[in-house]
Amino acid sequence: MASLSSEFAMKDLGPLNHFLGIAVTRHKGGLFLSQRKYAEKIVERAGMASFSATSGTPVDDPAHYRRLAGALQYLTITRPDISYAVQQICLHMHDPRTDHMSALKRIIRYVQGTLDQGLHLYPSSVSSLVSYTDADWGGCPDTRRSTSGYCVFLGDNLLSWSSKRQPTLSLSSAEAEYRGMAKVVSESCWLRNLLLELHCPVQKATLVYCDNASAVYLSGNPVQHQRTKHIEMDIHFVRARCPSLVARGQVRVLHVPSRYQIADIFTKGLPRVLFEEFRNSLSVGKPPALTAGSVRYRIYFVND
Repeated sequence: MASLSSEFAMKDLGPLNHFLGIAVTRHKGGLFLSQRKYAEKIVERAGMASFSATSGTPVDDPAHYRRLAGALQYLTITRPDISYAVQQICLHMHDPRTDHMSALKRIIRYVQGTLDQGLHLYPSSVSSLVSYTDADWGGCPDTRRSTSGYCVFLGDNLLSWSSKRQPTLSLSSAEAEYRGMAKVVSESCWLRNLLLELHCPVQKATLVYCDNASAVYLSGNPVQHQRTKHIEMDIHFVRARCPSLVARGQVRVLHVPSRYQIADIFTKGLPRVLFEEFRNSLSVGKPPALTAGSVRYRIYFVND
């Protein structure tokens, strides 16, 4: 604080407890970030403070739909578990239909039932970045574009995540996964540089886990294959950067079984048990006072 004060005009307001609608609770294990009040306002705005599973009819006001979708987007700051669902409803903001409104209200029902949940942050080493990347090939029923998703952990903490439809069509699952890998490698490089500027350099290689063996092979093999010639030049960021990053010990692209691919939660709908398991792996849960005695776990893989 003294160093910052010497460079900038600032005031110390004490320990952080609230910022831009995000409540910050300190506890012995670290920090708990919650947007409960903001989530309650979304439920109230939707007119769903009390309802049954079949009550009411979808609202066909496009502006109302867009306001709710935009509000849910902001809620993903502490609720990465709804990122994929919110991304899907935001694809239709230009022309929302009754089915889209029904899906949006289903998300709000889930939010209403999990108001207490937020993002946990723990004291952790900053010596490693671990990323998971996945893509749902041709998942869009209208355009057959794929959805990319990734999450990046700094030590034990979820640092960055994304769920986004790819801008162009992929002709194979390997290409879709390869495009997604390009995004997470780019994000990882940016985070490493940011941490370096903050005088907290990451000493270990960034581990990038992908469940597509072909995409893993392409990331490290600079020889162009006949089946990959159609991939445009900007996607070859991975191929151009990965060999040099691997040589410097900064990035390792590894295969992970689909059963343990945490990034699946950002690319597709999942069975409840698997969804809840991956949600726990993202450190999304109830406040610490309500989780006494619970076991926190993270899935890691070591390449022999």
